[in-house]
Amino acid sequence: MMAAALVLVLLGSWEAYVRLGGIDEIVLPAPSAIATALHDDRALLWSNFTVTAGEIAFGMLVALVLGLACAVAMHFSDALRRALYPLLVSSQTIPIVLVAPLLVAWWGFDLTPKLAIVALVCFFPIVVPTLDALDRVDPDLRKLMRTFGASRWQTFRIVEAPAALPGVLTGAKLSVAIAAIAATLAELAGSDSGLGNLMLKAIPNFETARAFAAVLVLSAFSMALFGLLALAERRLLPWAHQTRGTAQ
Repeated sequence: MMAAALVLVLLGSWEAYVRLGGIDEIVLPAPSAIATALHDDRALLWSNFTVTAGEIAFGMLVALVLGLACAVAMHFSDALRRALYPLLVSSQTIPIVLVAPLLVAWWGFDLTPKLAIVALVCFFPIVVPTLDALDRVDPDLRKLMRTFGASRWQTFRIVEAPAALPGVLTGAKLSVAIAAIAATLAELAGSDSGLGNLMLKAIPNFETARAFAAVLVLSAFSMALFGLLALAERRLLPWAHQTRGTAQ
């Protein structure tokens, strides 16, 4: 309730600020203008949204598969961890705005470079929490499995993999927000469709309300994905929420 009230206050203040001449509407459109653009341009927004949503969904799927494989491989091999982990950290220091045009130049304007950019950005936030969760497994449980004669793989499948689920879901939730940013940057680097491309065309034509409407659609999609992941976490890991509630 408080959150809804705060949003209404912010929107009202924003509307008044623009209407009273605090800033030019070409720079910052009023919420009412953005709402009008959402309605009037709904077909255009939808057609471009489906493109960007596909890039985000498939890019995150690629990042999830590769990230889990990498985390598990490093968990099983200390030598591989020592070799790969510094490279993973250093990869996050490379500005994506430099990488995106290069991938577009190599692979063109189709889906491939967009998926690569989204996967590249989302990969690290998935690997690190998953690897940390695997490392935090109770050593006594591992000893118990060895006492029962379980193999290394059986210990991983029965004990370590379930314990890593909170880390996987945390990484996926972290990736949702930056996946939208990555997809937009990928489209800005070179595309003929998508919400990023729509923003790129709208701003020079002084259709700022349309650009803000595209941002709002993208934000709503990211929030919906985050909500679905949070729901999945509650369904798959009810004990984690019970533990948090007890701690509070």
